[in-house]
Amino acid sequence: MGRSWMSEQAAPISCYIRTLNEERLLGRVVAAAREVVDEVVIVDSGSKDATVAIAQAAGARMIRQEWLGNGRQKRFAEDQCRNDFVLDLDADEVVSPALAAEIRALFVAGPPPLPIYELRLLTVPPVGKPWANISVAYRRKLYDRRVVRAPDHKAWDQFEVPPGVEVGRLAGDLLHYSFRDVAHLVEKLNRVSTVRARDGKTSGRVAVAARVLFAWPFYFVKHYLFRGLYRAGIYGLVLAAISAYGRWLRDAKMYERMLADRERSPPRG
Repeated sequence: MGRSWMSEQAAPISCYIRTLNEERLLGRVVAAAREVVDEVVIVDSGSKDATVAIAQAAGARMIRQEWLGNGRQKRFAEDQCRNDFVLDLDADEVVSPALAAEIRALFVAGPPPLPIYELRLLTVPPVGKPWANISVAYRRKLYDRRVVRAPDHKAWDQFEVPPGVEVGRLAGDLLHYSFRDVAHLVEKLNRVSTVRARDGKTSGRVAVAARVLFAWPFYFVKHYLFRGLYRAGIYGLVLAAISAYGRWLRDAKMYERMLADRERSPPRG
């Protein structure tokens, strides 16, 4: 008889998670993932807190790997998985029961009909309920690694869909506990902007300078109006301003990098 994934409460999926000092939510993340996948792989790049102990106690398989960069660390993680269908989770993303049931249902009759699925990512603020109509995003996190792989890049970790490949979309929520307070959000944005400025694509110095001078209001409008943070009242305004500043920091750091590169360059002539 064929294997019934629904009855065993696990689909033939490997979930991989990259970690570095992620004790805050990791136990809950792993427990929720194990409701739907038959393997959780943690790729840790040197945690000093209780991350490793929490992951092992929750039933995850631990692998140590020095940080290779955002995309390359994911590629390494993909290679450690025993299943070809993989679920890419961050250490602050919790699979909701509805999403778990929906994913399991995809595998009841065998492999799912499509090789890539987008998941609905809902932000859970430090106070209050998940934001169902604020900053909702869709991320391609459930996929067949034989069809697509994480990019071989230090800064970028979101893959491009190959031409002609259809992408499905699931309705269940992936709950994103992205920051614990304003200070944590500022810390994360500062760290991310450094990586993107250092390892991302470089625009011309004039273009970067123009963004430093003029782009912050546009970044703010993007977060406050287009992503719906105005619906969160004064707190939403605060978060939109901080998020715009975090994006602007990337421009500022990139401009600083350009100045330093010019200073190190030998004079012409």
